[in-house]
Amino acid sequence: MKLMRVGETGAEKPAILDQNGTIRDLSNIITDVSGEFLGADQLQKIADTDLNTLPQITPSTRIGPCVGQVGKFICIGLNYGDHAAEAGMDLPPEPIIFMKATSAICGPNDNIIIPPNSQKTDWEVELGIVIGKTASYVDEKNALEHVAGYCVINDISERAFQIEHSGQWVKGKSADTFGPIGPWLVTKEEIDNPQDLKMWLEVDGKRYQDGSTATMVFGVSFLVHYLSQFMSLQPGDIISTGTPPGVGMGQKPDPVYLKPNQTMKLGIEGLGEQNQTTKAWGEVD
Repeated sequence: MKLMRVGETGAEKPAILDQNGTIRDLSNIITDVSGEFLGADQLQKIADTDLNTLPQITPSTRIGPCVGQVGKFICIGLNYGDHAAEAGMDLPPEPIIFMKATSAICGPNDNIIIPPNSQKTDWEVELGIVIGKTASYVDEKNALEHVAGYCVINDISERAFQIEHSGQWVKGKSADTFGPIGPWLVTKEEIDNPQDLKMWLEVDGKRYQDGSTATMVFGVSFLVHYLSQFMSLQPGDIISTGTPPGVGMGQKPDPVYLKPNQTMKLGIEGLGEQNQTTKAWGEVD
């Protein structure tokens, strides 16, 4: 299933994309695509519904973040060997964990706002894991039982804030609009192997990232297991699993960073695409 949330910011309603590409309203089945409704029983209830009986939603309706009321937005750093190399950093012996503020979350096609004083705003296409069942001290072999599905994430990052200022990476990761998720939460039965998905990102039509989840250092099952040793993962939590090479910071001979009025397109095989325009902070659409 391809679950989504549509409508104006703060007033999104649950929806589903049917097999014909029509958006259908799920409001009579669930009140939101959020942790409360991502358990196996609730997902089965949706799966058993005849989608043809549900109201259609116009395709021009804004697509919101594919998960609402997110509790934790957890990120994994340097999880692709080639990306670690382009960043000039050693491959970590264990996953690098940092948080992204949930206030950064926005829709997959919303504008990306470059913060004041930013000179190094960058892009990162990433596979997102959406938790559907509480995970606490789970074994790796059972980890996928706790996953509701997957989504596309653009882990927008301000590199100077992240790296050149002292303290945690979270400062460079959490500006408003720095966390587009969606367009869909694709439930896990539709993804045969989350470790074999093509992923890509373009800026103004130039492809910078062209990779695959096959080259992740720590895979989906291990990450859910690993994180659950340090914190409980709750339904609706999101894990952003790292990015392949090709980020702006790693371009040679000189880094390339985002400027206002550029377009980004990115996607992951089976999970849909995002389309964004960058805007200067305070700029009127």
